Amino acid sequence: MSDEEAVQRIRELRAEIKRHDELYYRDTTSEITDREYDRLKDELAKLEKGLGQLDLFPEEVLSPTETVGDDRLESFASHRHVVPMLSLDNTYDKAEFLEFDQRLRKIFGEDELAYVVEPKIDGVAVSLTYLKGELERAVTRGNGMEGDVVTQNILQVEGLPRSLGGTNLPELIEIRGEIYMTHEEFLRINEERQDAGEPLYANPRNLAAGTVKLLDPKEARRRKLDIVLYGLGACEPNDLLALQSEFLEAVIAWELPTVEKSWTVPNVDGAWKAIEELDRLRETFAYPTDGAVVKLDSIAGQREAAATSKAPRWAIAYKFETEQRETRLLGIDTQVGRTGAVTPVAHLEPVLVAGTTVARATLHNEDEVLRKDLRVGDAVIVEKAGEIIPQVVRFLPEKRSPDSAPYVFPKECPACEAALVRAEGEAKWRCPNHECPAQVSGRIEHFASRGCMDVENLGEAVVAQLVATGKVLDLGNLYALAKEDLLELEGFADKSAENLIAALEASKGQDLWRLINGLGIKHVGAAASKDLARELGSLRAIGETSEEKLEEIDGIGSIMAQSIGAFFAEERNRDMIARLEEHGLRLAEERPAQAADLPLTGKTFVLTGNLENFTRIEASSRIEALGGRTSSSISKKTSYLLAGTGAGSKLSKAEKLGTSILDEAAFLELLEENEGLKA
Repeated sequence: MSDEEAVQRIRELRAEIKRHDELYYRDTTSEITDREYDRLKDELAKLEKGLGQLDLFPEEVLSPTETVGDDRLESFASHRHVVPMLSLDNTYDKAEFLEFDQRLRKIFGEDELAYVVEPKIDGVAVSLTYLKGELERAVTRGNGMEGDVVTQNILQVEGLPRSLGGTNLPELIEIRGEIYMTHEEFLRINEERQDAGEPLYANPRNLAAGTVKLLDPKEARRRKLDIVLYGLGACEPNDLLALQSEFLEAVIAWELPTVEKSWTVPNVDGAWKAIEELDRLRETFAYPTDGAVVKLDSIAGQREAAATSKAPRWAIAYKFETEQRETRLLGIDTQVGRTGAVTPVAHLEPVLVAGTTVARATLHNEDEVLRKDLRVGDAVIVEKAGEIIPQVVRFLPEKRSPDSAPYVFPKECPACEAALVRAEGEAKWRCPNHECPAQVSGRIEHFASRGCMDVENLGEAVVAQLVATGKVLDLGNLYALAKEDLLELEGFADKSAENLIAALEASKGQDLWRLINGLGIKHVGAAASKDLARELGSLRAIGETSEEKLEEIDGIGSIMAQSIGAFFAEERNRDMIARLEEHGLRLAEERPAQAADLPLTGKTFVLTGNLENFTRIEASSRIEALGGRTSSSISKKTSYLLAGTGAGSKLSKAEKLGTSILDEAAFLELLEENEGLKA
């Protein structure tokens, strides 16, 4: 490559990397994988090193290889870090990791250096300032020098104390860490969005980043973020801590959440062994982990080694390769959700990725398919985003057939042939026909699902027949079904028809929150449905409450309040509710005993592992009926951990904290004992 070509390539790479930084840090989304992004940065760094950039690029002060990505938004106040909050250099290569150790040993003239190895959490960097033991503010990394103040949203994180515990507290301290979302919570939110026909979030990191920057703290609280703290910024007095390993012990003593496991090792060989062990253990951690962070243990040494404009010289991230597999794109279908959103779905030749067989993957929307230029018949690379959601990363151009044709998104609904519409600023095409059979089926399936009205024997196949034959047109006439109607359907005999009618009859007495959840109000999931039922007590009251008053309810934010108002403003929805009432459904809650009178009031439960005798919804419902509450994370405030089979890191943390641990038998005994007291 000539110097002229190298200069042009550098300009292209800088522009491309800056665009990806903007997407990642400002829009909390990604068009490429972390590995692909790192390859771009590596290529740019090598070209710049070969040419020298200061004279060739006078119009740019710093290259993306010398700066931290900037997550600041105009809607947030900014605050300057006392100690700059830089990003880390990273590598996927053992030889480069060993070179990091060699550079440090050269600085200090030592044969060996002690290190601390910690999990690299795939989350959102944040800095907490505690002044005289009290949480003063929470600030994002921003541009490394200053970040956005997100204190109100960070205060919604369960398990994060506003006051430091223990003794020997610093006058002032900046504690750095990572906001993350558990796999379990991520899946819960995506299930709600799938039920609502809304686009799924790509991975827990992007969702956590978006949640941190929400303008509505109530919605941030509903999403159940978690935090892990591991880094030291400013500290007064300056000599309070001598070692990174001491700092991690102090974080525990101050009753703050920190990494589940770390390794203090005497040299680089020990650090490499720790990295290998961490790789084996990472699936057991509560947080998404995509590598290891290796830090010089000596804090005085850290200060002496200092930093570049982008990263400290005394730390490095060793990143694990994401497992990718090649397969073939057999077709692209479109699915219509219950809100009319039309989503392209890749049908793949089945392939084993990260322990499970992948045969389908969402392609999100038309723009995503076109950007990746995916075509039927392509050889494609598949991975699991955040180790959870299957995604098609890219096609392999060298294996593309010359006869392949670009994908054309349908202009008509695949279910009802209505012309699709796409609102300005939206990524999704939608079917505008409220009577579209796919939407009707989706609404009924959601209504009958376990998390809503829990109607046994009313599954996808039965619903499809009911809608296709015109026997059920909406939720309002679902309860008008008779045994004779069912006997006309394929697969029904006397007994099965009687069972479904009996299940429908039994569901009429379900708790009000289940009915609210089953109505499918946009943005309103199970947690918000419980809040509405508890505070207002009836569908009539919910429909008559102003959006301003709805926002005053704990757990209900402005977006949710607007959705509720819009739902009840539609005449067809009011008519549907009236018909449900005519069929005998319970539209008002029998006011329960005051929470203070219930036996588990003030008790917090965390559920982990696989439960054999309960679903998580069933277990949570019985806890809440007795006045208790459930949480997604273990803290000193946790009363009980219900541990099913395969319980991992939460069980270990509960044991360290001395939390009461229940197996299913003990949990059932506790429930029955307290249900007797309630009666």
